[in-house]
Amino acid sequence: MTPQLDANGRLRHLLTLEGLSRDHLVALLDRAQAFVDGEAGRSLAGTAVCTLFFEPSTRTRLSFQRAAQRLGADVLNFDASTSSTTKGETALDTLKNIEAMGVRGFVVRHSEDGGVAALAAQAQPETALVNAGDGRSAHPTQGLLDMLTLRQAKGADFSGLKVLVVGDIRHSRVARSDLQALRTLGVGQLRACGPQSLLPDDTTLAGCEVVQDFDEALEGVDAVMMLRLQRERMAQGLVSSLDDYHRGYGLTAARLRRAAPDAVVMHPGPMNRGVEIDGDVADGPQSLVLRQVANGVAARMAVLEALLAPAAGPQYG
Repeated sequence: MTPQLDANGRLRHLLTLEGLSRDHLVALLDRAQAFVDGEAGRSLAGTAVCTLFFEPSTRTRLSFQRAAQRLGADVLNFDASTSSTTKGETALDTLKNIEAMGVRGFVVRHSEDGGVAALAAQAQPETALVNAGDGRSAHPTQGLLDMLTLRQAKGADFSGLKVLVVGDIRHSRVARSDLQALRTLGVGQLRACGPQSLLPDDTTLAGCEVVQDFDEALEGVDAVMMLRLQRERMAQGLVSSLDDYHRGYGLTAARLRRAAPDAVVMHPGPMNRGVEIDGDVADGPQSLVLRQVANGVAARMAVLEALLAPAAGPQYG
């Protein structure tokens, strides 16, 4: 039994997509789609949710706040830069103090790998934590919203799809969660592409066909999942220059023509335009970037409901 599941196999926390069953993923995606389709939800009325972010965020923080509000929750917004953490208070003490105020739900972003799981291990039994991104390890709700977006575009059966993940996979928690979800949902073919210096040396790429040449990797794929070049997490020298990176691994309109004619383009944001993706592609007809953002609210509603209002949330099995 994994720490994020209770004795009955229901979600207690959402820390990673690794190890979650296909039934869990599909149930969450189905519930998220119901919210996209307009189903109202006030299942968290009277419940307090705190966005506990120790790293900067735009899309993730705001969409969690919007998701909690749509479910009727009371939302507290924690900003590390203006909090007592600047005076030396630990993340655990911060969590415990906010728990003492009656807060049951925490959405946590942390700079350290495993940082959210460490907090979850010390939380009260009635407290639920959602990993909103920890170090390079996991970003499970981004993985869910990406799968929701891909499912809307290509259908629920992933077995015939060829999906390409491109760029700074070594430093990307998004890539890890996306790859875990794609494998669990039975994608037909997974390809990975990026400079050798930005490919991981662990099991992240298990089951992937690694293609070094970007033009070759694009041939015939149904979805291109671009990744941000995460300069804040990498050592100097891993990329010779941004211009060189764009020449080798930047997605241009000309390059995109190598993919299937109805291929879709995804990017978790924030985008470095002119580095990993050109503006005319990011804003073009094959781009699902803004749909990903919109779907983030629904996917996070499904997760918060499953954790904090299990009777109203998705059923598994």
